[in-house]
Amino acid sequence: MIDISESVMQFLLAFVVVGPLLGAVAALLPAPPGLKGKSPEQAVLRHGVTVTGAVLVAAVVLALGFDHGHPSRMQATTDISWIPALDVRIHLGIDGISLPLLVLTALLTFLCALYSYFKMPSGPSPKAFVALLLVLESGTLATFAVLDLLLFFLAFEMVLVPMYFLIARWGGEGRTRAAWKFILFTLLGSVVMLLGLLLIGIKAGTFDMVALATDNGRSLTTSVQVIAVLAIGLGLAVKTPMWPLHSWLPEAHTAAPTVGSVLLAGVLLKMGTYGFVRILLPVAPHGFHIFAPYLAAFAVVGIIYGSLACLALARQGAKGDLKRLIAYSSVGHMGFVLLGIATMTPTGVNGALFANIAHGLITGLLFFLVGALKDRTGSTELDTLSLASPDHHPSTSGSAAPDQVQTGAALYAKAPRLGGLLAFGAVASLGLPGLAGFWGEMLALFGAFEPAAGLSRPAFLTFMAIGAFGTLLTAAYMLVVVRRVCMGALPEQTPRLADVYGYEFAAWTPLVALTVVAGLWPRALLGLTDPAVHQLLAGGTR
Repeated sequence: MIDISESVMQFLLAFVVVGPLLGAVAALLPAPPGLKGKSPEQAVLRHGVTVTGAVLVAAVVLALGFDHGHPSRMQATTDISWIPALDVRIHLGIDGISLPLLVLTALLTFLCALYSYFKMPSGPSPKAFVALLLVLESGTLATFAVLDLLLFFLAFEMVLVPMYFLIARWGGEGRTRAAWKFILFTLLGSVVMLLGLLLIGIKAGTFDMVALATDNGRSLTTSVQVIAVLAIGLGLAVKTPMWPLHSWLPEAHTAAPTVGSVLLAGVLLKMGTYGFVRILLPVAPHGFHIFAPYLAAFAVVGIIYGSLACLALARQGAKGDLKRLIAYSSVGHMGFVLLGIATMTPTGVNGALFANIAHGLITGLLFFLVGALKDRTGSTELDTLSLASPDHHPSTSGSAAPDQVQTGAALYAKAPRLGGLLAFGAVASLGLPGLAGFWGEMLALFGAFEPAAGLSRPAFLTFMAIGAFGTLLTAAYMLVVVRRVCMGALPEQTPRLADVYGYEFAAWTPLVALTVVAGLWPRALLGLTDPAVHQLLAGGTR
């Protein structure tokens, strides 16, 4: 770690939050300042890589300067009065809970910008694409950095418009319907969430999240807490997404461009679960205690439902789409996150936070890989990807562009590096020990084995058993996907696919490396979250 003054840390955090927004404005100028390219389109894409790269560097320096000896303390704080009449403040800060999410967001956005520089999604002008990508990054980073309830709501909503346009303008088939469904679901949930946030702020006399967490619900009656948890939890559950409020997710992922799917799964879903941990657990503990068993029940239903949906999509002869399958897998994985939070124990909540990061890394990699398969084959349908038909040329079928080739089975033989990476992502997603996907789900299950005092242990033991069965289903559908897409004999005269390109290698290697590091050295992440979680559950963050 490096010794950085508090004022520099404050500047770095402010730059991480505001920098992408300034970069978005600059992207819309006639020519991005200081950058040149072979064309204006290339220049603005290079601008996106530069800005997101600068934000990533600032986030990494922020992480290096973070006081790892006191991760439960808010650091790099800025606290400025903004709307005195409502006591709304521009209050920023990070602790061991928010720092990993901040770095994950900066990393994934940079990788998406780098990938788009070489493989821009087909659609309107790159200027608008880069500007929307940067606005999306700013809103997401602000969500993890702000410490005021109203600012949290504004940042939470800020991401909706750019994601809507990324799906609607740069997406694939069915993009308009998917984009509208995404924004309507999340907006309706957010309206209810705003009422809950206002209720807490008015009854407690402050919107400051640190003060509210330190108060630990003592200034709020149980009835107020119950109403607030119900209202805020509904909005957060839509974004997570929790079954049965998940129906917008598969369509959004299927229609979104590759980078849209990566950011949607890797970053945006984490905003909902982060809100449960940052707001509801410390601010309304009694109300959350009442709803915790119901949250756990919905979580395990989501685990089983998502896994069964994936199995149905993966089976031979089904009209399955690989992007849709990975989207449904997110419903199951986020179910483990919600189960861990519902235990209200340090073990469960740490597991939820670990699973958040692991899901962002692994699912982000999987969506990158599926996007690469679509670029090479013109399809993400499993029947197309697994059908060995050497005499079938895509130019006559309409399923791919004339210069693309049909992948068929045996991806290991046709593009060994691509097939190996897909298999790696699959086994990481199913929770193979030694990779990042293992620890979060196991800790969530351990938390359910011994839930917080006052919660029904028999009920949570049942939830644990159901969740454990869900891990078996996850392994089943992921292995079916690997068998159908990667394995099999290579028919004679079958054209090979282009293997991993240099820019793909650059975009995917950090995700692979971090998945391995987090799996082999979980203390790197748990050492940050554990002290912060203990203090959060004991009575807030100071």
